[in-house]
Amino acid sequence: MKIFRFLVIIVLVALVFNACKKSNEFVVSGKITHAEDRTIYLEELLVSGTKPVDSMKIGSNGEFKFKGETSLPTYYLLKFDVGKHITLLIDSAEQINVEADFANFSYEYNVEGSPGSKLVKDLATHLNRTIEKLDSLRSLNDMYVGNPDYENLKAQWDEEYSQVVQEQVDYSTKFVMDNPFSMASVLALYQTFDNRQSFVINDLQTMRVAASALNSIYPNSGHVKALYANTLQILKNEENRKMQRFIQENGQNSPEIILPDPNGKEIALSSLQGKVVLLHFWAAEDRASRVLNPALVEAYRKYKNKGFEIYQVSLDNNRIEWVDAIDQDNLDWINVGDMKGCLQAVQTYNIQTVPYNYLLDKNGVVIAQNLKGPGLDRALSKILN
Repeated sequence: MKIFRFLVIIVLVALVFNACKKSNEFVVSGKITHAEDRTIYLEELLVSGTKPVDSMKIGSNGEFKFKGETSLPTYYLLKFDVGKHITLLIDSAEQINVEADFANFSYEYNVEGSPGSKLVKDLATHLNRTIEKLDSLRSLNDMYVGNPDYENLKAQWDEEYSQVVQEQVDYSTKFVMDNPFSMASVLALYQTFDNRQSFVINDLQTMRVAASALNSIYPNSGHVKALYANTLQILKNEENRKMQRFIQENGQNSPEIILPDPNGKEIALSSLQGKVVLLHFWAAEDRASRVLNPALVEAYRKYKNKGFEIYQVSLDNNRIEWVDAIDQDNLDWINVGDMKGCLQAVQTYNIQTVPYNYLLDKNGVVIAQNLKGPGLDRALSKILN
């Protein structure tokens, strides 16, 4: 009886496994005219490169058929070895039919049974039309160089060129905002007008919407991971540019920081105006920060009586490690931290890594950044001697 039950369990497990496997299986089939005896390939499109899935030689009837498995919407290339390809966005269990002629395989094809692939085709078709219009305008410009009416014509063509570009940008942006949860939006965000990486969409908000939406439902997709990481990096770069603009446009003051010292007393950065201040970000658990501390100790000993102060912001979360490091490294200046990473200060000053610092003059103006060792000594010597 036990053996019988064991066999039943094995059979059930096998049935469940096969059912799951079957539910992830997709089929890509169709007919390509004028492609007899040519080899057609199906490849998975990765973030970097491709991975072969299958290939077959097309017979006299032009028909082909591939099977594969995927558990989430995935990009694939249906291609020939002569530079012709179609991009498909395939989801699990889809039965996809592709029909085309070999001569215009990449541009004129029909796809059924795959909503994602239809969206990809719409994107590609619209962009190809835009590129054709831009190429025509460039050709006209080249053709009429030297013509007496060239300047007037050029102004007209430039205006048309800008309008065509803007229409494509508007179309692609609307596409992403209308389809934020579709993997097709990844393609829309990385489409370019040319080979110089002139991206159609340069709007950060549109990118954030798609990255956030897709990451919420397809966090394991390689393309979504890459998009999300790229978006985060662009956001960091944007924050850095904002910080630099702030420093340039608001030179009289640096952004305020008010944090507690080890005794719980809140100390404001602005309270140090009238002194040359090194605003230094560090962490007790960070080896590079600890290695730099002796140089700070030497600079403080040398210049503290000449109007120099250090306002050291800790990114630590462990108060015991922080206080021990202050004692061990003989850090006799102002040390502050909320033991929650000081996120507000870190964000305000766009701190990407530690140790990192800004040197403020007596009016709170940022005059240098990321000074270390001899560089800090030279800067202080120039200002305070």
